This record gives sequence, structure tokens and C-alpha cells, in this order.
Amino acid sequence: MDKPPFDQRLARVLVRPLIPTGLTPNQMTTITVVFAFAGAGLIAVGHAPHIHVGAFLFALARFLDHFDGELARQTGKTSKFGYYYDYVAGASSYAALFIGLGVAFRDGWLGGWSIVLGAVGAISAFGSMILSLDIDRRAGQGTSGYPGFAGFELEDGIYLIAPIVWLGWAQPFFVGAGIGAGLYGLWTLGHFFAVRRRG
Repeated sequence: MDKPPFDQRLARVLVRPLIPTGLTPNQMTTITVVFAFAGAGLIAVGHAPHIHVGAFLFALARFLDHFDGELARQTGKTSKFGYYYDYVAGASSYAALFIGLGVAFRDGWLGGWSIVLGAVGAISAFGSMILSLDIDRRAGQGTSGYPGFAGFELEDGIYLIAPIVWLGWAQPFFVGAGIGAGLYGLWTLGHFFAVRRRG
């Protein structure tokens, strides 16, 4: 996309009041991970009200994920560690979500496949992270990205987790997210090979 996605532009504005507090980008990343892990842990309980609160916390964590980068840019506190930490935090958050969903629905209609699907999603999250880091190394930082259109990225679909869970559609969402994670992993793999051919 030519412009940053809508959520990143919103984060660019909302992060400004945090600048005078002395909060560092890496501290912001840690806060995001804590929210994501807490959300995933509550989702793993598998029933209301825990799963509802967990879905909200996870969606909030994914929005807050934009704050660390914006805070780093606006305060001039970018760092190599922060760059890698952000990648690992994002992958760990998604892995925790898939594991949480897998545990939540192991006694549902998915049965044992719930754990398998959760594991596939978690592996895809870490595999995509490793490939994306290599893409950035070869083609320039920030070039891996997500496919996007009209101000939205593929990743922005995660914000729907909260209303979907509240409406009781968590298991179908889990199946769709698992398939989506696999497809994104394949897209990243294709992008990885394309960058390698060019470089």
C-alpha cells in the first residue's frame, strides 16, 4: 500500500500523549505481549465471560502492537533489539492465540483436531516470522509486510475476533483463522522465494 494502514495512522496520533511519560518502545512491546497472553489464556478457558474478555484483550493487544514502532520513530529510540523483539512478540502472541483456541475447543465438535489446528497456527506464526525476518534482511527492513488493500492489511481481520466471539462464532472463526494462517504462511514463503530470486 502507498499509505500506512488505518490502524497504524490512528496509533501514530494516539501514541503522542505517551511520549512525555518516558515509556520506551520496548516497554510498550512488553505491555502488548502481556495483553495478548492474558487474552489467549482467558480464551483457553473456552466459555463466557472469560473467552469474551480474552477476545477483547487480544484484539486490543494487536492494535497496541502499532504503538511501539510509532513511539520509537517519534522519540528517535529505534533499535535493532526493538526491531527483533517486536517480531518475536507478534509471533508469540499469535502462537498463544492459536494454542488458546486449540485448548478451548478440544471438547467441541473439532475434537482432537482442535489441538492439531492450534499447533499448525502456532507453527505458521513462527515460520512466517523467520521468513519475514529474512525477507527484511535481504530486501530492506519493513519490506515483508502484509498484503493489503484500501487502507487495510490482511492482519487487520484479527480485530473481528472480539465481535465474532461475542456472537458465539468462535469455533468457525478458529477454523477460518487456522486456514488463513496456513495461507499466509504460503504467501510469505512465496514472497521469500521471490526476494531470493531478485537478490
